[in-house]
Amino acid sequence: MALLAQISDLHLDGSERATRRATRVMDHLRALPRPVDALLVTGDIADHGEEAEYEEAARILAADFPVLTCPGNHDVRTAYRKALLGEAPGDGPVNRVHHIAGTAVLMCDSTIPGRDEGRLDAETLAWIDATLTALPQDTPALIAFHQPPVRLHHPLPDAGMLEGPGALAELLDRHPRVAAVLTGHAHTAAASVFAGRPLIVGPAVTWTLRMPWEGDRPADRDQPPGLAFHVMDGERRLTTHYRVVV
Repeated sequence: MALLAQISDLHLDGSERATRRATRVMDHLRALPRPVDALLVTGDIADHGEEAEYEEAARILAADFPVLTCPGNHDVRTAYRKALLGEAPGDGPVNRVHHIAGTAVLMCDSTIPGRDEGRLDAETLAWIDATLTALPQDTPALIAFHQPPVRLHHPLPDAGMLEGPGALAELLDRHPRVAAVLTGHAHTAAASVFAGRPLIVGPAVTWTLRMPWEGDRPADRDQPPGLAFHVMDGERRLTTHYRVVV
C-alpha cells in the first residue's frame, strides 16, 4: 500500500500570507503520526516564476519524505529547474518518474510557456509511453500534471484546461497499469473520470474556487488550505480523502 499526499497551487510570491499557508500545510504533514510515503505538488508552486520564489519553495517543502513536483502555468521552467530542482537551466518539459512504495508516479509537464492552457506535447507523450512500457508488469502507475483534461463546470479552470486530451486517452488505453490521473490548477477539490480512470483534482493551498452556484466571487480567500490523501492498495485501486488545514 502507498500513502501519498497531494497539494497544489501554492502561488508563493514572497508575501506573508502565501508563506504562512504553505508552511501550515507542510507542518501538518510533517506532524502526522504515520508519515506519508511521498508528497505530490501538482504545479503553480511559484506565482511569478522567479528564482527567489523557488528558493522559498525549496525551504518550505523540505521534508523527511520524498517531495515530487511538476510545473504549472505560473511556473517558469528555467528558474524551476535551477532554484527548486538544483539542475542546470533548460527550456524543455520537466518530466520525472518516481518509484514510491511499489507504485510508479509520473510527474509530467503539461505547461505551455506563457499560456494558461495546458498540453502534453509529443516529447512528453512519448516519454510517458516509454516509461510505462519499461515498468515491470506488476507495477501500478499514477500520472500527475497540472491542467485537468476534462471540464469542471466553472469558466476559470475550463478556460485553461488541457488541450488535445484525446492523445493522452489513446495512450492510456494501451497502458491499463495506470490507476488514476491526478491534477491541480482548478483551486477546487474535485473528482471525475477520464479515459475510464478516476480523475482527481487536488485542492489549492492559496485560495479556493467558488463554483457558480456558490456566488459571484470566484476566489474565496477565507477558506483554509486544502490537501488530498491518496491510498493505492494492492488491487491497483486509488482511494482519496480530502482535508483542510486550519
